[in-house]
Amino acid sequence: MILKRNFQPAKILSYVWRELLYSSALAALVVSLYLVFGWEVLQVPFTPIGILGSALAIFVAFRNNSSYGRWWEARTIWGGLVNYSRIFARLTITFVEAHRQSPGFDPVKAAAFQREMVYRQIAFVHGLRLHLRGQQHWSELEAFLPEEEFGRLLNGHNKPNLLLQFHGKRIYDAMADGTLQGFDSFQLEGCLAQFANFQGACERIKNTPLPRQYDFFTRSFVWLFATLLPFGLLGVFPADLCWLTVPLSTLIALVFTIMEKTGALNEDPFENRITDIPLSALCNTIERDLREQLGEPELPPKMVPVDGYLY
Repeated sequence: MILKRNFQPAKILSYVWRELLYSSALAALVVSLYLVFGWEVLQVPFTPIGILGSALAIFVAFRNNSSYGRWWEARTIWGGLVNYSRIFARLTITFVEAHRQSPGFDPVKAAAFQREMVYRQIAFVHGLRLHLRGQQHWSELEAFLPEEEFGRLLNGHNKPNLLLQFHGKRIYDAMADGTLQGFDSFQLEGCLAQFANFQGACERIKNTPLPRQYDFFTRSFVWLFATLLPFGLLGVFPADLCWLTVPLSTLIALVFTIMEKTGALNEDPFENRITDIPLSALCNTIERDLREQLGEPELPPKMVPVDGYLY
């Protein structure tokens, strides 16, 4: 996620250099043919090109609004995941503590259960991050899971969903041995249902792109507009100033290109780019908060922006 207010020109150019090179080279070619060879036929009335630019601006704005909606929905989902992870850890810890006076309560077993559940939830959010980004760094989860579970996890296809399955099994194991009692499982199962809904919503965004016609036609019309623009600008300036067609054409094409690229990047918020939502930082927040709820004094360092970017 980008946090700084001012962007580096080099970073912007890395996204739009092809379009920038194309528009400037085409404009220079058109002006050269006009001045050197006197090809006045290259002059095109600007009115239809201006109408095309106005229509294109509306089309690009619609696409950008739709893309930002997907980005913001993804951030909202992960905000809910942060909240429910805290709730899940709190319920797990307090439910177990509430039964401390019960006959047969085993404090060692209870503490192990609390730690196991909280650590598995940390593994779940990290696993969901890796799952959405298509990364294979599953060894990151080994420190949070029992050895047997980690071995089973490596052979699983949908690893976050498998972790929720482990959660559910351990809840009912704890109900059977008295670590949890009464209606504890109902509230914990409610949290698991929310985690499953959050995962499904993220997978929907990940696996269902914005309709491809929006992407294709937006890109096509931006290239068409950039191609026609220098021909229309030739007639705007007097002959001795027609060289201004090159910088002006390049600048206008650059504006439309950046608008189009902004929508294209926001469309996919889980690709581990600087424009995505900061999954690593959110997982770091959840891990710190849940380990603190366990009473651990040593917490992982808080992730901070690097050069204005939070990952």
